[in-house]
Amino acid sequence: MWGAGTVLGAHRVTKLLPTKAKSTQSDTSTLPFLEGAVACRAFAAAGWDGSEVRVPVGGGEGKKPCPLQFYHLDGKMDAKGERSMAMPSPLLIVLVLCLATCLLRAQSSGPEMAPSDLKSNMDSLEKELQQGCSSARHAREKLNQLEEQLAHQEKYNFTGAMIETYVFKFITEHFRGLNLSSRMVSRVGGRLRHAMNFPVELMEGIKTRGVEQKLVCIYIHSPCIFQDVHNNSVLNDNVLGAFLRSGHVAGLSRPVEIQFWHDMVLDASNATCVFWQPGASVGSPGSWSREGCETTHREGTVICHCNHLTYFAVLLVPAGTLSSAQLASLTHISTIGCSLSAAATLCTLLLCCFSRRQLRNSTTKIHMHLLAALLLLNCSFLLSTPLATGPEWLCRVTAALLHASLLCTLAWMAAEAFHLLLLLVKVYNVYIQHYLLKLCLFSWGLPTLAVVAVFVFKRDTYGYHTIHTTEGYSNVTMCWLTSLPAYSATLCYAGLILLFNMLVLGRVVMILRSIQRQKGQARKDWATVLGLTCLLGTTWGLAFFGFGIFLVPQLYLFTILNSLQGLSVCLWYITVHRRSKPGSVSNTSRYPDARVKGCEGSSGAAP
Repeated sequence: MWGAGTVLGAHRVTKLLPTKAKSTQSDTSTLPFLEGAVACRAFAAAGWDGSEVRVPVGGGEGKKPCPLQFYHLDGKMDAKGERSMAMPSPLLIVLVLCLATCLLRAQSSGPEMAPSDLKSNMDSLEKELQQGCSSARHAREKLNQLEEQLAHQEKYNFTGAMIETYVFKFITEHFRGLNLSSRMVSRVGGRLRHAMNFPVELMEGIKTRGVEQKLVCIYIHSPCIFQDVHNNSVLNDNVLGAFLRSGHVAGLSRPVEIQFWHDMVLDASNATCVFWQPGASVGSPGSWSREGCETTHREGTVICHCNHLTYFAVLLVPAGTLSSAQLASLTHISTIGCSLSAAATLCTLLLCCFSRRQLRNSTTKIHMHLLAALLLLNCSFLLSTPLATGPEWLCRVTAALLHASLLCTLAWMAAEAFHLLLLLVKVYNVYIQHYLLKLCLFSWGLPTLAVVAVFVFKRDTYGYHTIHTTEGYSNVTMCWLTSLPAYSATLCYAGLILLFNMLVLGRVVMILRSIQRQKGQARKDWATVLGLTCLLGTTWGLAFFGFGIFLVPQLYLFTILNSLQGLSVCLWYITVHRRSKPGSVSNTSRYPDARVKGCEGSSGAAP
């Protein structure tokens, strides 16, 4: 703007300067004055006061107020009593309007950086990527600044070791599609082959015609910028991004095609196309989502078709990860099964409490303790998911309660197996003093003591546990163990108990087969075996078969059988109780085996 004023003032200097000023000042002393002459005169025509307007002097190195002689136009006398030349007022207005238009266009076009400055910023970002991104948030801020700078470039291509950028300029109706391949070279040798195919329909959402568009493409070979809270991994750390400067592009009728090459064994179960979804607020981490993207697998290639523009990648799904539909169905099954089991166990416990005559038998008491543990387990599990949205301390308490109830339930299953072993195998008299009290100390005391100790001395063992899905954005969070050693210890504890119960159950089957050969009346006892299977919790052993092709079937079987364990035990107990004679308290009503009749009084089942 000021350059235009100086040029115009150069050929009208004799008219702008007063006569006395020309005769008394040298050419050198008037140069700073000439540079703002036309501007001062234009502002004077617009009615500005000379003390309010400052113009550049000396090539823009300093500024000074406009002299007063330029504020007396139309042939009037200036401050020194001399008449100044008048410029026509309409011409001044046109000049001011032209200068203002040039200024507005310069501001709307944005700051176009010099290629050397832009390359310096690219080198700075690449250096941070090579160092591993000490701060992902800081790296994302640098990337956002780079996007803004590239959007104001006429044309710019850059290829580095970890970042590659392209800027394309075209008119909206002249766009005929674009195929773009990477030229980036990997650090281990060879070319990082990936490509993007932009269809003609990319411009279908742009209503303004005849307008210049700029398409910015950025390839990044680093995992640290786009890191979500789950630390998910993407294929070869490659992220491909594209956007139009004119605005957001979404809902394309013909999607953009992005190709990722690889040398791995990938399929729909372990790799899926995703796009980066920024956080809801400034500073919040983003996440990967596959909404609007479809995945196609070919030999050595993953092809993504997405109906919008943003940053894209291929998310590597860990082995054993469920889809969102599978996780939702398993959640519904476990919720319904645990609710039914909790209601059944509660009703059975209340029934036995009102019928105290049945509680005189040690076997019945052990059954009631197992049902109480199952009730506690089902209730704490049902609370673990909704309470995961609450404060952290409440989630930790819920997780500790769930862990303790699981350990106690497993312990009472072991107590059931031990009691059954005494009744069926031991044919001689065995007396254990305070038998039921010792079982309670083992089944209630030891698990509770262990959980309390862990909660007090290492509280972070409990907290928020996330169950991941292949989609990444539909994960489920519950209150559970967050420590791998604690989880492994729980598995070992459960494995030992289930091994003992399986051995006892195998011994029972052998006894029933021998009875069948002797009497030929034990066919109905196979129903007893099925009931004992639920009673001893042998179905929990399915937890150790969750691998490979068995994962999904195992999860469904495990969820269905174990969520309904409480209901199954209640039905078995009520059925056997109704078959027993009124007033009978013998163990025949609990374990229908003739050999049990003589063991009740002499075994360790004494109260």
